Amino acid sequence: MQVIKSIDALREALKPLAKQGKTIGLVPTMGALHDGHGALIKASVKDCDVTVVSVFLNPIQFGKNEDLDKYPKRLEADAKLAESIGADFVFAPSVAEMYPDGDPLTLVRDETLEGMYCGAYRPGHFRGVLTVVSKLFLISGADHAYFGEKDYQQVFLIERMVRDLNFDIKIHRVKIVREASGLALSSRNEYLTDVERKQALSISEGLKLAKQAFEDGERRVSFLRDLVIKSILANRGQVQFVEVVNQKDLQKFAGALQPEDKVVILVAAFFGKTRLIDNIELN
Repeated sequence: MQVIKSIDALREALKPLAKQGKTIGLVPTMGALHDGHGALIKASVKDCDVTVVSVFLNPIQFGKNEDLDKYPKRLEADAKLAESIGADFVFAPSVAEMYPDGDPLTLVRDETLEGMYCGAYRPGHFRGVLTVVSKLFLISGADHAYFGEKDYQQVFLIERMVRDLNFDIKIHRVKIVREASGLALSSRNEYLTDVERKQALSISEGLKLAKQAFEDGERRVSFLRDLVIKSILANRGQVQFVEVVNQKDLQKFAGALQPEDKVVILVAAFFGKTRLIDNIELN
């Protein structure tokens, strides 16, 4: 496996492989890899001839007073994990390599959804995500890209960007990977104290309660939301949002759901100073 830090070097490494007809899979990450990222890498290795894992802490998707400076950075360990799973390349560019002229003036946006849910509390976040992901697509020339469903709004926006801008790449969603306790894996979990980690289980527990109620016939949106909210509040969490939205367009539901509705409950909550997100689909 090779660790490559320049755009030109990655293109030169991948160009002959693409000419040979080999399929290229891309797993975009910000580093601090865990088993959730591992599932993405495994999926790419299974599907593709060549797997590229990008490790880039993208500054333009972080706002003021967010955790850019303290976000875990451990490239050597990340490279070892990626290699152990079967990745062929780790692309680890510097900020100057990706943005040689400073913050880019050309940004990719989704004006409908970038200010909703996570975007309402993280202004500019999704512009930064879509911009860097589009750059990674163009740099790698990948045929396939892999994203985790924990970041549900993010992968939805990326899928729509690919359709709207005619990127020649297939997006694969990979199911949420959870700890045995039910806590969704996240690089930010390591910020949690032992007590906060136990309290944070109330997110997945609340989502399970809502799913069970839905399967038992409950269709009131307010009732389903309240199950999740009460679970979090009962465990000293701070709810940022809990929304029941349409899987097709991520628009909010109100009132009662219809039998044909396919929905997802999106959650963001704080435990201590750590912001966690999670979701569950109801079909």
